[in-house]
Amino acid sequence: MKVRVVDIEPARVAFLRHTGPFGPALGAFWRDVVDPWIRDNGLAGRVTYGVAMDDPGTTPPEKCRYDACVEIGHDDPAPPPAALATITGGRYAVVDFYGPPSGIGEAWYAFYAKALPAAGLKGRPGPPFERYAADFRTDPQTGAFACELFIPIDEKEDL
Repeated sequence: MKVRVVDIEPARVAFLRHTGPFGPALGAFWRDVVDPWIRDNGLAGRVTYGVAMDDPGTTPPEKCRYDACVEIGHDDPAPPPAALATITGGRYAVVDFYGPPSGIGEAWYAFYAKALPAAGLKGRPGPPFERYAADFRTDPQTGAFACELFIPIDEKEDL
């Protein structure tokens, strides 16, 4: 896992929230709720984010919150039933992920438990997130997809 450090600008997003266990339920949430909402509101072809508001290792599964976000313009309203939020700018440790949905939990664990410490970095308060490209696609045969995993780190940290 190759960790890189990046500085990002804040991103204004509209989001829909899932409350409950992570894992396969998140894929169903994107497929059955978020993607149709994005298409119906003319928001397709934009960068999207998956933001884990709670640590599933310390939060009961039924209370875990996850925000499925899409970037919107500075003055755009949030199409109902979405709410508005900002992806916090600043310094982040980032790794690339490519694989099936079943592998993303393991990738997050390896990033936090192994790759981040091996790079000499420590997380700072704030939610981690996945960033999906505007041209996001899944492999129709395997379900594999690509995204970037972001963990907020202290502003002084660098590789």
